[in-house]
Amino acid sequence: MRVFVIEDDRRMAALLQQVLGEDGHQAVVAHNGSEGIAIMLDSEFDVVVLDVMLPGTDGFEFTRRLRLNGDRTPVLMLTARDAPADIVRGLDLGADDYLTKPFALDVFLARVRAAARRGPAPQSVILSAGDIRVDTSCHDVQVRGQNVILTRTEYSILEMLLRRRDRVVSREAIMAQVWGDRTDVENNTLDAFMKLLRSKVDSDPERRCIHTLRGVGYILRTKPE
Repeated sequence: MRVFVIEDDRRMAALLQQVLGEDGHQAVVAHNGSEGIAIMLDSEFDVVVLDVMLPGTDGFEFTRRLRLNGDRTPVLMLTARDAPADIVRGLDLGADDYLTKPFALDVFLARVRAAARRGPAPQSVILSAGDIRVDTSCHDVQVRGQNVILTRTEYSILEMLLRRRDRVVSREAIMAQVWGDRTDVENNTLDAFMKLLRSKVDSDPERRCIHTLRGVGYILRTKPE
């Protein structure tokens, strides 16, 4: 089982990685929410173990973005904040379980295994515009009835545009959603991914749905123009 641990306390992160390894799991570690979002865009995990009090993008915001992207990977939140309001907020944002610190390591491992057994809960939503059809429960993308393979980043951009179809989406909003607070992402990175995305799902100039608004952003129109 692949477990993604996002914990800013490096000693705690190392301990969790160790006990997960001893229990037969592969653990990948990140130390802040922005790094975690970037890794989730390009990796597959069975469970996310998520500290709430993270620098920059905290655990609540991380979970909100994860679910907004259609990612249903089970999330086990870890935190020293045990106020009912915090627990309710975490669960309402899409976390699957909540474990307060300090905790026994055997209980932690049991919670991780339980979260993995539940697995992601698919919530099928069909988004479409023009020739494009997306099933968000399985990230299935079709163009004129033919399956199209997208990278995680390409898919995230497409789903965001589809969810806001017929509305202008600013460049800043897309970059914040897809890359979070990363400072190493250049402005032309989005242009490069948009070019790749268009070549896969919107290459016919006579049936184009994705339009560029220079200096502003993009709009995906329900019907081709």
